Amino acid sequence: MEARRFGWADIVRLGMVQASLGAIVVLMTSTLNRIMVIELTLPALLPGALVALHYLVQVSRPRMGHGSDQGARRTPWIIGGMMVLACGALCATFATTLMQPSPVLGVLLATAGFVMIGLGVGAAGTSLLVLLALRVDGERRAAAATIVWLMMIVGFAVTAGIAGKLLDPYSPTRLLAVTLTVCTFALIITLIALFRLEMDPGDELIEYDDGRDHEPSAIVPFRTALADVWKEDAARQFTVFIFISMLAYSAQDLILEPFAGSVFGFTPGESTSLSGVQHGGVLAGMLLVALVGSRFAKGRAGSLRLWCVGGCLASAAALAGLAVAGHVGPPWPLSANVFLMGAANGAFSIAAIGQMMRLATEGRAEREGVRMGLWGAAQAIAFGFGGLIGTAASDIAHWLISSDGVAYGSVFALEALLFIASAMLAFRIPMTAHHLAQSTGIGQPSFS
Repeated sequence: MEARRFGWADIVRLGMVQASLGAIVVLMTSTLNRIMVIELTLPALLPGALVALHYLVQVSRPRMGHGSDQGARRTPWIIGGMMVLACGALCATFATTLMQPSPVLGVLLATAGFVMIGLGVGAAGTSLLVLLALRVDGERRAAAATIVWLMMIVGFAVTAGIAGKLLDPYSPTRLLAVTLTVCTFALIITLIALFRLEMDPGDELIEYDDGRDHEPSAIVPFRTALADVWKEDAARQFTVFIFISMLAYSAQDLILEPFAGSVFGFTPGESTSLSGVQHGGVLAGMLLVALVGSRFAKGRAGSLRLWCVGGCLASAAALAGLAVAGHVGPPWPLSANVFLMGAANGAFSIAAIGQMMRLATEGRAEREGVRMGLWGAAQAIAFGFGGLIGTAASDIAHWLISSDGVAYGSVFALEALLFIASAMLAFRIPMTAHHLAQSTGIGQPSFS
């Protein structure tokens, strides 16, 4: 029996889950960060380290993906991950309320909470992407990725806006109540969205884009599954591409606003608005790939790859523009440059997610979760180190170069080189399962 392919309504249902995940995460990485630094007057290093920890924990994504590969369904892993995420959020929030009266206990509980947050995001996010990859037709993948990620952004925005109003005036009790409410609604929405979304237990065959049918394989040790995936040229090359491109993507996050203030004289409000311009560009780039990419993707295995390559090269060009802006100063059209950088980032990131969904179903069967987990871990590590590397490079450049504009410009130039390297890597990734089978010898399913 062939598994049902997902239509637009099913994709929106998974988007609701992603929005719920984003709603909880934004409270932890944004709201708690502000409360620790402003209301509790704690060092900014503390929330920074906790956020980095939740990324570091996500190196467990391949193991979680392997666990979902060994079962017949992905939704239990999504639901389980969301429950762990919600529990971690409540633990981290309670810990925050303890940090003034009991600093040591508060930090220890917060550490445990952010470990749970990382585990929950890894389990739910990996299995959700695998489910999309298995059930969405190739020509819909770019649009599906855009829908799901836009809904996550909506989850960020709605939660931040509503929670911000409910938290005033701030009190520890109010903070706990808001977190509990958000987590409860997120779990309810997740359960409703996933209800009977997957195949019935008796349906054991899934038809992939390459026309192969696969049955659930025997239990395989995780190390064996990971070694199988790492032998695949496409999976290995895509892992390196994800790491380098996401490192370049995240390295400019913490230096763009200081650059605008130092070189262009932007006020704090103006620099914050500049971030809004960048996010608007990201949205435009995502929509461009969804609308144009999906229209021409049918029957073209290289369409998403070209969007990846083009998006990386355009991102490199935009960063090169910022490097020039450091030399030129205020006459440079900074807002337009930042918007174009956002659009290029959005285009390449959505194309990369589409590529991820395609490549996850190629190669040895019953390794989809391991592949997706491997790429998710590479992305999480890159995001964890990206901001640190960007700010460290900025400090070193300012130590070596007296001009602020030239110092910042040199960092943007280095990030542009990372995007050029990413484009080269994206271009070399094999496009088809046939190519993958020839290069690795493991393209056909194995049930041993």
